[in-house]
Formats: sequence, C-alpha cells, structure tokens
Amino acid sequence: MNAPLPPLRLLIAAPRGFCAGVDRAIEIVERAIDRYGAPVYVRHEIVHNRFVVDSLKAKGAVFVEELDEVPDGAPVVFSAHGVPKAVPAEATARGLDWLDATCPLVSKVHRQAERQLEAGRHIVFIGHRGHPEVIGTLGQVPEGSITLVETIEDVAALPFTPDNQLAFLTQTTLSVDDTAEIVAALRSRYPAIAGPKAEDICYATSNRQAAVKAIAGECQLVLVIGAPNSSNSLRLVEVAERLGTPSRLVQRAAEITPDWLDGIDTLGLTAGASAPEALVREVVERIAQWRSVSEETVVTAEENIVFKLPRQLAS
Repeated sequence: MNAPLPPLRLLIAAPRGFCAGVDRAIEIVERAIDRYGAPVYVRHEIVHNRFVVDSLKAKGAVFVEELDEVPDGAPVVFSAHGVPKAVPAEATARGLDWLDATCPLVSKVHRQAERQLEAGRHIVFIGHRGHPEVIGTLGQVPEGSITLVETIEDVAALPFTPDNQLAFLTQTTLSVDDTAEIVAALRSRYPAIAGPKAEDICYATSNRQAAVKAIAGECQLVLVIGAPNSSNSLRLVEVAERLGTPSRLVQRAAEITPDWLDGIDTLGLTAGASAPEALVREVVERIAQWRSVSEETVVTAEENIVFKLPRQLAS
C-alpha cells in the first residue's frame, strides 16, 4: 500500500489578481452592453485573459482586431492597454459610439509623452516591442519622435549624444528590477535625461512582484495564473525564477498534473493583474484533489484604488 502523500503548504500571495484598471475595463464593457444592448464590439482583448474574454463574449461582447471589423453605428470599446491616437480619430470620423477603457495609469504615460514632446525632447520608451500597450504609447506622438528600447544593450546602441534633449518613459507592466537597470544605464550614458516624477510601472505590477518575492524563497515551486500574452504575469514567473525558485505559468487549473507536486512541500500561488480570483480558487481545488492543502495568505500590501468610469457610463 502506498504511503499517504505529505500535506502541502500553500502560500498565496497578496496582492494578486485583478487591479483597478482591469476592474474598470471589464465594468466598462458590461455597462456598455447594458446601455446599448448586444453586441458591443471590443477592439483587441479587453484584458489579457481568455476566461475574462469568454465571459464577456457570453454576455454579448464581440472582440475584433481592427475598427474596420466594426459595423457602422455599432458601439466599440478600446482595450485597457491603450490605443494609438489614430484609432479614436478613425472611430470619430466614422461616427461610431466609442468608449475608452484604457487604464488611467497608461493614459498618464500618454500625457507624459505629449508633454515631453512639447518640451522639445526625444522620448526613449522602455517596453516590449509588439505589446499592445507599447503600440498604443508609440502612437501618441509623431513617428520619429520616440525610440523603443528593451534591454541595456539597446541603450548602448542608441545614436544620441549626451547633449541631445532626451526623456524616458516606461511601459506600466515591466519587471521592476530590469527597468531599474535600464534606467540606470540611460542615466549613466545621458546624465541630463528627463524622467517621470513618479514611477511609470503601475502600483499593481510593483505590488504583485513584491508579493512573489516575499513567498518565493520558502517555496519549491511558484504557480502564476495568467495568459502567455500577459506582460505582468510573465514578469511574475521571472521574479520567482530569479530568486532560484522554479515557476510555471498556467491559464486554467486543468493544465496542472499531479507530477508537478512531486517533491513539493511548499507551493506558492499568485495571479497576474488580468486573472480573476475564481481561477485562483479553481487551482486550489484542483491541487486539493491530490494533497491535503494548508493555505496561508502572505500579505505584503493593501490595495484600495478605484478608477472612475468614462462620463458616458458614470450615471
């Protein structure tokens, strides 16, 4: 007869899961469906989570990649990641009813880009090429006035001199540690470079990374619930692995198999900012099928931020 498996200590990071920008974006789509009736079109995934997207589809949201897929006269919502200026301009020109679900912290970066341009500075933007947030931010200013860097090596290859008027901004969902290194490289090479007064990396990204740091050292494995196209979720995996703890990204509990828990006494669990708490409970319930689970929530910060809805939906 096989010996019973040892109990599993489960450290659940807090904060985890939905941030205020994601809450707001989902509520915008739900309220738009209530106000206009289905279908309401959404340009790109409203947030990077298949469970959330499928839930909104079931309520009447239709997700498209570009505005030309939106019929004339239909309402359309722009995703939380932000869009280039040309997108709302095109929607307005077509007479579409549009709602902007861009996270206010991303919108803040957009405004900073405009201010730096008005001040005569060329912008160096730290971010991941091809990410929707980066595409949206690059599209706030004329082509040629902003340069994307992803690594310290990119900084070394920049063509500017220390006398050039420069400013830097960052994507909101980056690795806190990586970004600090890139900013240090920029400041070293361009001592006069201007930067934001406050950190561009959003509070939720920073808090979730800090929470993983708090639990990773006690765990043999950290599970991160999130999508493979979710920047902030991928960064959580990296944070754990840099501390020497193996980490896996999972979208749904069904991906987890019993062998993942072989030799594991303490398991860490967190969720990216686009992943709902329902998926956390789903994962806990699946693990409990195989092991006796002792849950501990490790709290490193309290979050109580709420963002206002667009004026069209505020009533």
